[in-house]
Amino acid sequence: MPSPMVSGSFADLIDKRVTKLFYDELKQLPSRKGDLYSVEKSNDSFERWSEVGQIGNFTAFTGTVGYQSQSQGYDTTATHLEWANGLQIERKLYDDDRHGMWERKPTSLANSANRTIETHAATLLVNAFSVDTTFYNNTENVALCSNSHTTTSGASTSAGFDNLVTSALSATALAAARIQMVGFRGDQAERISVMPDTLWIPPDLYDVAYEITESMGKPGVALNDRNVHFGKYKVYEWNYMTDANNWFLCDSRQQKQWVVWFDRVPLEFAFAEELDTLVAKWRAYMRYSMAWFNWRWILGAQVT
Repeated sequence: MPSPMVSGSFADLIDKRVTKLFYDELKQLPSRKGDLYSVEKSNDSFERWSEVGQIGNFTAFTGTVGYQSQSQGYDTTATHLEWANGLQIERKLYDDDRHGMWERKPTSLANSANRTIETHAATLLVNAFSVDTTFYNNTENVALCSNSHTTTSGASTSAGFDNLVTSALSATALAAARIQMVGFRGDQAERISVMPDTLWIPPDLYDVAYEITESMGKPGVALNDRNVHFGKYKVYEWNYMTDANNWFLCDSRQQKQWVVWFDRVPLEFAFAEELDTLVAKWRAYMRYSMAWFNWRWILGAQVT
């Protein structure tokens, strides 16, 4: 006669099964977080970045090196926030489940975790046209994409400090955005190296973006003119971008330098069983923040 399943063996069996279901589902879910952010581990309650200004160009050497000073830039503080969710199942429901309904619980929790992370990751673009302080504070106190950027160096901001446009996505608008981006200036109004190579769009703009970036000929033109945008941009479609018309042009090299996701506690999955009630519980927990430290990697189109 087989030995009865005691509480401990029930807990071990269901814990291993549910944990595997959770992580297997999580691995299959699409995510854009790693495409937008550099992901780093944090060991503190917050992360602070103090920007340091650039120096001017080299001068002719006449026997003595000239030493230049750098201005103190703006400070950005990213504060880690906690997020959690859980599920539970009674022993008798597990025993009597003939259709595998309980197996949907851990996959649902994995989907919930992924949705939460993607939603928060996308806020950088969703809220790019307003001052967002959910996860971070920047002492410039200006939106990521704005025509009002400033500098602490005292240099003129009359040109090269505007990374906001209002044009709907088109080949002409993309060409103008590229010219505007390569004209960005540093904190001392010096020319800097900006190379736009990435386009972020909501699903509504996929067809337009594909025609602009993947057509060998100029879109909408019957003549055999070459399309200057062909093969120039990597397009990221993200369904967590909630505005159907807004789009963003980025320099991926600078993006990875200035846009960071901090994992204070990466997503973890834990189990406990209530001995008196025979209820198995799982909970998922994570703690993180994200921030941008410099705006010169992006141009945003707030289409009205």
